[in-house]
Amino acid sequence: MFSTNMTEPWLDPKTIDHLLDDTRTWAVVGLSNDQGRTAYRIAELLQARGKRIVPVHPGAAAAGEEVLGERAYATLADAAAAVGTIDVVDVFRRSEAAGEFADQAVAIGAGGVWFQLGVLDEEAFRRTREAAVPMVMDTCPAIEWGKRGA
Repeated sequence: MFSTNMTEPWLDPKTIDHLLDDTRTWAVVGLSNDQGRTAYRIAELLQARGKRIVPVHPGAAAAGEEVLGERAYATLADAAAAVGTIDVVDVFRRSEAAGEFADQAVAIGAGGVWFQLGVLDEEAFRRTREAAVPMVMDTCPAIEWGKRGA
């Protein structure tokens, strides 16, 4: 089973710092206007920290919605075609469905992948890292920023 201690390669502090500090545009997979969802609250935090968020949610995109002032897209490929460079793909999906989004992130040339707290896929991590794309799993930007005391 997975462990969430800091010895796991997907919780590398340098990778976490790089994704939090050196990136600007975050595609948030699973983001809709449902304010009760964790994805919504984390996207708000990302915006408050100066990140541009790009919602990726088929239902929101089909409805022509904007989420937190940003147009929603049905797929990562649609989002990348419209906005250009995506620095981080932040995935709010169950572990068994998350790996496909890591693969899509690599395919669109994203600069990094972040699987949220409780989302783990070691094979996706291996594939993503083999493609030279930094990846973090099983943590949250809010938690990591909170560890800094900022």
